[in-house]
Order: sequence, then structure tokens, then C-alpha cells
Amino acid sequence: MTMDAALPGHLQELRRGTVVVASLTVLRSPGYGYSLLETLSEAGFEVEANTLYPLLRRLEGQGLLTSSWNTDEARPRKFYTTTEQGDALAVALREEWARLDRAITDLDDHAGTGSNQ
Repeated sequence: MTMDAALPGHLQELRRGTVVVASLTVLRSPGYGYSLLETLSEAGFEVEANTLYPLLRRLEGQGLLTSSWNTDEARPRKFYTTTEQGDALAVALREEWARLDRAITDLDDHAGTGSNQ
């Protein structure tokens, strides 16, 4: 399998978890699905609506988000907000992300020295 063939699947796996962390982080301030899609896209997280909306429902079902309908405007919108539990999870996941980033950097530095120890 060529890298061109393998890369998309591996990138999708890598991005899957990052979208959870990004969503929980952004939704510390209430937001609705489409605005979240735009915010994530502007930040470099390419996610499809048909991926994001089920994710939001799943995170809500896990108690990591709450939702409420805003019917004040002509078009009702469901707003999501990160719960205390969701915020704690986002912090823990970001800490783990930083730890893994350091570990990969260390592995890269180690491999660059030509040492196998």
C-alpha cells in the first residue's frame, strides 16, 4: 500500500479524537452545530456535519455536554454547552495530548541520534 493510499485513513483516525477535544473546548461557551462547524474549520479541524451532529448527541448522552433550544429567533437552534465533567475531560485529554506530543518528539530525537538504546 502506498502512502497516498494509507494516509487518509490514518489521518481520519488521528483527527477523530481531536475533534472531541476541540468541540468540548469550544463549547465552553454555548454554541450550536453550524457555528461549531465554522469555528472548527477556521481553526483547521475539517469535520463534516454528518460526523459532528452525531458526535454532539453522543457527548450529550455521556453527560459531557448539555443542550437547550433557543426559540427567540426565527429559526430555532439547539445550543450545546460543555458540562463540568466535559470540561474536566477536555483538560485531561489536552494534558495527555501534550504528553504524547513530548513522547513522540523524544522518540524522533532519539531516532535522529542513530542510537538504539
